[in-house]
Amino acid sequence: MAVAAHASLAAAQRLFSPEGAYLNTATYGLPPKTAFDAFQAAADEWRHGRTGFDGWDRSVGAARQSFARIAGVPASDVAVGPAVSVFTGLVAAALPRRRARAVRGGGLHERPVPVPRHEARGVRVELAPLDRLAEALGAEHELVAVSSVQSADGRLADLDAIAAAAAHHGARTYVDTTQSSCWLPLDCSRFDYTACVGYKWLLGPCGTAFFTIAPERREELLPLVPGWYAAEDVAGSYYGASLRLAADARRFDVSPAWLSGVGAAPALALLADVGAETIHAHDLRMAERLRAGLGLEPGDSAIVSVTGLASDAVERLADAGVMAAGRGGAVRLSCHLYTTERDVDRALEALSL
Repeated sequence: MAVAAHASLAAAQRLFSPEGAYLNTATYGLPPKTAFDAFQAAADEWRHGRTGFDGWDRSVGAARQSFARIAGVPASDVAVGPAVSVFTGLVAAALPRRRARAVRGGGLHERPVPVPRHEARGVRVELAPLDRLAEALGAEHELVAVSSVQSADGRLADLDAIAAAAAHHGARTYVDTTQSSCWLPLDCSRFDYTACVGYKWLLGPCGTAFFTIAPERREELLPLVPGWYAAEDVAGSYYGASLRLAADARRFDVSPAWLSGVGAAPALALLADVGAETIHAHDLRMAERLRAGLGLEPGDSAIVSVTGLASDAVERLADAGVMAAGRGGAVRLSCHLYTTERDVDRALEALSL
């Protein structure tokens, strides 16, 4: 099994073409050749008017299927749209209008619940430290929202403890998996709602996002922006006054950016085929090589946050051909399946100068 996983990973790595050492997937991911070629072909079809959107739309369906494999849920539990914020709005709007309370965890960039808008309608949103989110949850809370992995520094939320506390108190769970899918194996069926953008660790173009919803929660959400694409019979809903929504999670679909879906489908298929367990092992091995070289303690994240460096550290990395990001006064380096030992060593050499 280990040999097969290694061969699968090696084959996948040959589909990527970074010019330097790319350690910035937490900002945006790189497309495999299969995804880039499909995207270019669709753009050429669009330019020359050689097709309708039917073929592009089949790619959206294929992307939904592959994401479902990654998330560990049936495709019927997955909705598609352009951004996580669309689905976050659905969850927030479903909170009761008066005296509802939600608790969220994480740092400044982790905002699963839009605070000002819903406080204005009577919803109270509380912020709890990430490492104390589970104990902050009480019987008075209707919802707990958290990012599975923190964008700024790569810290992992204790989802087991949060899920257990939510079940004990009868609260709904909403997990933003943007910084964990699919390097971190995660069973999204454990949560009431999850959401994820497609252009970071899922390696697709911007304009794709995925939302999972537990079947028993579908009736609790009001489709705020339903259109023809959310219909039970999509082709039969182009015209007419009535719209019968799909019975499953598709009722929350937002009309897709087709070319982005075309690019996303091969990338998601590749990730699903390689598997989160294999990618997780590789990404952590690369991240541990980084941490060891920087004198940091071992960690559990594919994102490595380094403090105490010179203010021009990101620029020095870029000059050495290493792409990274500055976040919260630290240098953030993120390792994914295309990261190699040579990439890590190149970054370490640049930071040692």
